[in-house]
Amino acid sequence: MKIPASYPMALLAALVALTPVYVLIVLASDASSVFDTHNLQILGNTLSLMGLTVLGSILIGVPLAFISAYVHLPFKKLWLVVFAAPLAIPSYIGAFTLYAAFGPGGEINTLTGIETPSMYGLTGAAIVMTLYTFPFVMMTTRSSLLSLDASMVNAARTLGMSMTQSIFKVILPRVVNGIAAGSLLVALYTLSDFGTPAMMRLDTFTRVIYVEYNAFALGRAAMLSLQLMVIVGFLLLVESQIKTAPERNGRPLILFPSKLQLSAMFVTFAPVLLLAIGLPLAIFSLWLARDGFSSFDFNIAWNSTYASGIAAIVAVIVAIPVAHAALSGKAGRIMERVTYFGFGIPGIVMGTALVYGGLQLPFL
Repeated sequence: MKIPASYPMALLAALVALTPVYVLIVLASDASSVFDTHNLQILGNTLSLMGLTVLGSILIGVPLAFISAYVHLPFKKLWLVVFAAPLAIPSYIGAFTLYAAFGPGGEINTLTGIETPSMYGLTGAAIVMTLYTFPFVMMTTRSSLLSLDASMVNAARTLGMSMTQSIFKVILPRVVNGIAAGSLLVALYTLSDFGTPAMMRLDTFTRVIYVEYNAFALGRAAMLSLQLMVIVGFLLLVESQIKTAPERNGRPLILFPSKLQLSAMFVTFAPVLLLAIGLPLAIFSLWLARDGFSSFDFNIAWNSTYASGIAAIVAVIVAIPVAHAALSGKAGRIMERVTYFGFGIPGIVMGTALVYGGLQLPFL
């Protein structure tokens, strides 16, 4: 049997993603305890934040996927860009602006005199994470929706189903894979994010791992990281078991809502877009108007652009053979699943593992 040409590169990517496992096991051998009562609190906070974020992202992302895929909108491509725009804003930036805007003494209170609730803790973190991760669900669900044949919905309508019944009984069961894929990305992003829990003063695995690493408690940090990786592995297992029958591509459905229905859609989702995009722009514009551009450093902006550009190019180069391998056989699908570990592991853990591994190899 001929081995697909993409397998060697996919295997290398999978091995790199698994590098932290070996390093963490070595470092965790110095930990004094495997699990204690504080771990239980951290686990509860982490799972609660992940669950609330996934739920919120589904509740926002799936309807927006329907709107962007099926509804005839003016400037439709522009709206798709707007719906996906929160992905371009780091979640900790959103957390910073929401924290600064809301609560007693916040910018809203200062400018209007209206006292708003404070944004912190589990509630604040869940709101922020949802605002900046729902596009994951929207994009994967939209892709699934566009692959469905409109004739199925038309047949259901002919048999007496309303549009709402057709959506819940015909369309949604066929896009479960897309929703699950987006939810997996949301869950992994939430598990790996450090800035938002830190800003919202919520102890999750990632925040505590950062604290332990900074305190040079490498054994404790490694043990927490291994526990986090167990959660990541469980999520990958659950997502792999969610399967629906493959669909035959066809002509996508197109809906022509009335002006009243369009207005209702915009009113429903305007607060989400205002909080995710409008509020950060407004807060930063206010601060720039108040303090000027004296602190702006072009080198920092260039470094961010340069690093992100290089990372994007490398990610595409690595992702293409991994994606091809996933379509070429069972072994390729396993390697593709393994690479997801890198998305769910905090950057400091992956960086420490790669540095440690490099120190053990004399030729590097």
